[in-house]
Amino acid sequence: MIARQLTAEALGTAFLLIAVVGSGIMGERLAEGNAAIALLANSIATGAALAVLISILGPISGAHFNPAVTLFFALRREIAPGTAGLYVLVQLCGAVAGVWAAHAMFAMPILEVSHKLRDGPAQWFAEAVATFGLLATIAGALRYTPQAAAYLVALYITGAYWFTASTSFANPAVTIARSLTDSFAGIAPGSAPPFIAAQLATALLSVWLLGWLFAKTA
Repeated sequence: MIARQLTAEALGTAFLLIAVVGSGIMGERLAEGNAAIALLANSIATGAALAVLISILGPISGAHFNPAVTLFFALRREIAPGTAGLYVLVQLCGAVAGVWAAHAMFAMPILEVSHKLRDGPAQWFAEAVATFGLLATIAGALRYTPQAAAYLVALYITGAYWFTASTSFANPAVTIARSLTDSFAGIAPGSAPPFIAAQLATALLSVWLLGWLFAKTA
């Protein structure tokens, strides 16, 4: 069972990054310099892919695809610490593999480092907002409408691309992997640590609040 769970997490995270990076490359190439059109293509493709990935892989692993989500569930004691550690490991590996696969499909160099700076307190706060919203969507969906969780998460991410200054990474594995592409979706390695810190800190702080908000008893 654990082998199937880890495979689902690795594949899901890989395809998530293929969607993020691949649609960013395609969107930028076709938009002819119009960044809004490129971002629209990027957000729609990512949301659509995420809905499918959660729907087909959620029954196997829970479809975390995100170390911040795994940390959130580990702190809620809904996943064992050892399993959570393995989830994070395969998420990171899958994310990097997904970036490389996207590069290969678009005839780009497999190994790249991003030069796209995403710095400053506004960006870091945006990542905290994006991560909290994602965790609230997951927790609320599982509490009230689990059958719609895949679509609610996908819709949230699609929207958050546009209403957050950072375009809603909300995922440490995604952040690390996107530092390895110098395409539309990239983030410079030096910009990544504050993003990751904001994402993980928000996951830690969200456990109690969301547990209280969506409690099953009054």
